[in-house]
Amino acid sequence: MAKKVEKATIRDATQIHSLINHFANKGEMLPRPLSEIYENIRDYFVIRQSERVIACAALHVNWEDLAEIKSVAVSEDYQKFGLGDLMVDACLKEANELGIKTVFCLTYAPDFFTKCGFILAEKTELPHKVWGECYRCPKFPNCDESALIYKVRKKD
Repeated sequence: MAKKVEKATIRDATQIHSLINHFANKGEMLPRPLSEIYENIRDYFVIRQSERVIACAALHVNWEDLAEIKSVAVSEDYQKFGLGDLMVDACLKEANELGIKTVFCLTYAPDFFTKCGFILAEKTELPHKVWGECYRCPKFPNCDESALIYKVRKKD
């Protein structure tokens, strides 16, 4: 099984969209429009099995010291092999390389992120600038996701 994390390319966008929205349709994550994935393709990491995208995640920079990990998804037939951990690790590594000190996520799977070193936080602790896309969410203003934060430790 492939375990190589790579930056996504334009050719991955439709597969990323399908993977994310498969879980969104089950209520396990928020949907993403294809246009948003294309606009933010440089945020995404993928793992491919042959030409098939089997895992994805995005690191979206919000400010000089803040970024969000979002859209972490692993195809159901490849779950329980640590691919989600690899996706989060790739995002945290890039945050470190960029000099970002704090990474957050809003999720329906807080246990997964606490296992990755994140800690639960109150949504009200997050700066208002992170809510820029929330008004487009079907659950706005009644967000039922958990907020978690990770403090990036500078690695040489």
